[in-house]
Amino acid sequence: MKVFIIGTGLIGGSFALDIQQEYSEAVIYGIDTNKNHITEALEYGVIHEEASFEDLHSADLVFVTIPVDVTLKVLPKVLDIIHDNSLVIDVGSTKKRICEVVKNHPKRRNFLAAHPIAGTEFSGPKSALKGLFKEKTNIICEVEKTAFKLQEKALEIFSKIGMRIRYMDAVSHDKHIAYVSHLSHISSFMLGKTVIDKEKNERDIFDMAGSGFESTVRLAKSSPAMWTPIFEQNKDNIVETLEEYIGNLKQFKKLMEEHKFDQVFDEMQKTNHIATILKGIK
Repeated sequence: MKVFIIGTGLIGGSFALDIQQEYSEAVIYGIDTNKNHITEALEYGVIHEEASFEDLHSADLVFVTIPVDVTLKVLPKVLDIIHDNSLVIDVGSTKKRICEVVKNHPKRRNFLAAHPIAGTEFSGPKSALKGLFKEKTNIICEVEKTAFKLQEKALEIFSKIGMRIRYMDAVSHDKHIAYVSHLSHISSFMLGKTVIDKEKNERDIFDMAGSGFESTVRLAKSSPAMWTPIFEQNKDNIVETLEEYIGNLKQFKKLMEEHKFDQVFDEMQKTNHIATILKGIK
């Protein structure tokens, strides 16, 4: 099986490592505009060989794991090149625009729109992890538009690397993911900004930051090159979530200003229910 990874970073690299483990006959090829990433991917055994877009005509499986704005340009090009039995999977954090850009492509049946809910704040091939996707949810959109045999092929791969599957239309995906993923990244970035703006002495931040701050601001270490296009493509949904979030912050501030700490307690106690929800998911 010839597997091509377009974008040899954390997600693409982690898929490459898991596929190597589950399919001993798989040969992994890497395509990346960042030559340092190709060098790292070869060095860490993430890929076996460097490749180019012209080589995609021989691909059995292609993962498109690049920023979502670049995916809009690259995905149609990939579908132009592949053979009739190839499977192309994108893993972007937005789905509506990506699905729209290929909806009339002659090889739309060869494409599967997916979003694995997995990752870390780190990037690059050296951040790739075996088992990253184990017991993680993978949202698949517009599955009915993918050829059935290719659906089966994708589901076999996802099952072998331990993923849970959920099906959703692209519009619903983007709306829900704005709340549970995109908003948390914005919150983390802005918390980091607030502290940096206020605490001018970096040593104070280092010395006084506890585990709570570190865990909350972890996502602020994520790649702006990846997240800015995500925010742009899902702007309307994210703005709506921000309005609700800002409203809750203002209400919390008002309760504190009015010394209504019994209500502050109640708000936090009600929100503790999130622990039960997340425990149920796991």
